[in-house]
Amino acid sequence: MNRKFLSQLTLSLVIGGMGLLNVMSSAEAQQKVSKQLTFQQKEQLYELLTQGKEYIDNGDLNNALNAYRQASSIDDTNARIFSGMGFLYASNGDFSASARAYRRAVSLEPDNASFYGALGYTLAKNGEEAEAIQAYGRALELQPRNVEYHLALGVLSLRNGQHEAVERHYQEIVSLNATNETAYDMMATSLYQQGKYEGAIALLTEAINKFPTNTDLQVKLATAYFQQGDAAEGLKKLESLHVNHLSDANVILKMAMLYEQNEDWEMALSAYRRASSLDPNSVVAHGSIARVLERQGNNIMAIVAYRQFIEVAPQNPYGYHRLGMLLKERSRNEEAATMLKKAEEIYQQRGDVASAQEIKEILK
Repeated sequence: MNRKFLSQLTLSLVIGGMGLLNVMSSAEAQQKVSKQLTFQQKEQLYELLTQGKEYIDNGDLNNALNAYRQASSIDDTNARIFSGMGFLYASNGDFSASARAYRRAVSLEPDNASFYGALGYTLAKNGEEAEAIQAYGRALELQPRNVEYHLALGVLSLRNGQHEAVERHYQEIVSLNATNETAYDMMATSLYQQGKYEGAIALLTEAINKFPTNTDLQVKLATAYFQQGDAAEGLKKLESLHVNHLSDANVILKMAMLYEQNEDWEMALSAYRRASSLDPNSVVAHGSIARVLERQGNNIMAIVAYRQFIEVAPQNPYGYHRLGMLLKERSRNEEAATMLKKAEEIYQQRGDVASAQEIKEILK
């Protein structure tokens, strides 16, 4: 599977939210309270849930979670309480605990599609993709026309190379919502991964006609032309995009990589610089600027660029290594030795014996 291309998708499991944001109001939760609770327990439960709702409204998720935990100890049969806990755990990035809470919620309300959708989301975020697919599958059984569940399953299928499933979910999505940009992105990526470049180009062209402002789709169309071997058409597509007018650093980085692949150094350098201005901490952008400058033979500016690269990536040996070599070429031997020794040290820490040995030979 072409992971590099897939990683460029802005899908990020677009599956976020499904059921996660449906944290109950205190009144709704109160209506769900078990009949067996005493009047005092019901009052205590209502107070805790009201407090929890207030904490959420104020952005205090930790105290909200404590309130919901206490509420669950009073009524452990209320699925909405566990759903609320699942949301709060997920908001704090604890997807393992979130999944446990949502599992409890679906066990109490097995016909609630939102709970299964939220469970699928947390499982996917926790790396448990097989179980996530099962959870989303159940959500889709309960709500077969839910576009978000189809999209989630399509993305997970794409990640696992299940291209027939991707196409099936794509067809369902566009039949339900023909303006879903991510569905076209997903399907084009599936075709791309299978080496079906003509199909990917046709679909991306159709998608761009529908969504002319989606620059990511346009970059992917250029990429497909490059992979098909039609560099001239790929460059033509890129030229229709004005780098300086774009604001998405990731999109610009992809453009820069395509220019570099085609050895259009000036355009690549311009794009990498634009990306670094939008994202000053981008390791890829800074490293690429230095690399392209060195490739052009502009070693003085490359030295400056490698120093900037080291500032944003102090534990990356590449910057020290190349900077050391350029300084050595200019007979700045003391500085060069310092940089090369640092590169050797990091290579050794990483267990890269061959590179460390290469530095040792240079320093002799």
